[in-house]
Amino acid sequence: MGRMRMSSEDVVLVEESKNSGDPTVVAVNCPDKAGLGCDLLRVVLEFGLYVTRGDFSTDGKWCYIVLWVVARPISLKIDWQSFKNRLVSCCPSCLPAFYLDQLSGSSKSPPLYLLKVFSFDRKGLIHDVTKLLCELELTIQRLKVMTTPDGKVLDLFFLTDSMNILHSKIGREETCEHLNVVLGECCISCELELAGPEYECQQGSSSIPEAIAEKLFSPAMDDRPQALNYASEATVIVDNLLSPAHSLLQIRCRDQKGLIYDILRISKDCDIQIAYGRVTSSVNGYRSLDLFIQNEEGKKIVNSEKQVGLCLRLKEEMLHPLRVMISNRGPDTELLVANPVELSGKGRPRVVYDVTFALKTLDICIFSAEIVRHSTLDREWEVYRFLLVENGGFAVSSKGGKQDVVDEVRRRLMGW
Repeated sequence: MGRMRMSSEDVVLVEESKNSGDPTVVAVNCPDKAGLGCDLLRVVLEFGLYVTRGDFSTDGKWCYIVLWVVARPISLKIDWQSFKNRLVSCCPSCLPAFYLDQLSGSSKSPPLYLLKVFSFDRKGLIHDVTKLLCELELTIQRLKVMTTPDGKVLDLFFLTDSMNILHSKIGREETCEHLNVVLGECCISCELELAGPEYECQQGSSSIPEAIAEKLFSPAMDDRPQALNYASEATVIVDNLLSPAHSLLQIRCRDQKGLIYDILRISKDCDIQIAYGRVTSSVNGYRSLDLFIQNEEGKKIVNSEKQVGLCLRLKEEMLHPLRVMISNRGPDTELLVANPVELSGKGRPRVVYDVTFALKTLDICIFSAEIVRHSTLDREWEVYRFLLVENGGFAVSSKGGKQDVVDEVRRRLMGW
């Protein structure tokens, strides 16, 4: 019963590093719940943090997780108190009454806000707005960017608010003031309000041509020799001999941004319970994970078909957690980026940030952009569509130019 008297301050402990570049130690000690590791690693990814190593353990009722994290890039400023608060919000409460309240309220969808930014166009505009929204911990759920014939841009950002600052008029006004500072003289107007029912029900229907969708969501989309080399070195093995009660899942693959989140996301969606896990440090660009797992019934995974299915799913999404391709949309060039959506309906964090950063680096302007959902036979995808603008310095439509865009966007998304 001593555990039940823990305060929320003891649920998450953050020991900040004393030297730049050294890892900060994050310890989570709380009641267990299905998918807790995935939820915590999602927050880590949202804050731009990289896990150097980690340990997970649970007895099915109580869990203890330790993560060693560093900011990527090192210059990134982290609000550690805010990070801690976000982690605490993922954890079941240590007090039974609060725990029940949290469970009863967990199904409520957070309110959706609509940010309207009308401005003169300039390079890097969308990224600058996205960067500020990330710093304010405002999550972009949907996006619509439109360029007018006279060179102005209307940006519609549909946001959820992790810090609960937009519920007040003052919070919304301060957010718009921050945006006015970032955009400077190019900003014409900025409005932020609670999205009405007509916006809440709009999920952004997919209108992707069938031929493009078939290529974008194909398991073997990237068939370049370099990608095939990485695939041959990614291994996923299920061992049922080492433990009498658990299956040992051994994973080794190339290190990349969000790798641990992706593995835990798949485990959560497949109802895999992780009793103990260890994430080792990256060695020569590769990571190893040892996870002692059980199925949803608390038993070893002995069915060979289920073993093969789990290994294939993990391997596919470790190799291709995000799909990136360039296509022709009439006379224009379109960049498409897709990632699987959690069964809970949540998309991957910071995708808009990374893609727009890559395009800004390449000095490429965005004519229009939107986020849509697309369903295939076995899962739902979040698809980011960017119509790119040709300019004198970068020939986007050329074969070499297209590949350069794909490579830079993928490099930014994967953290290579």
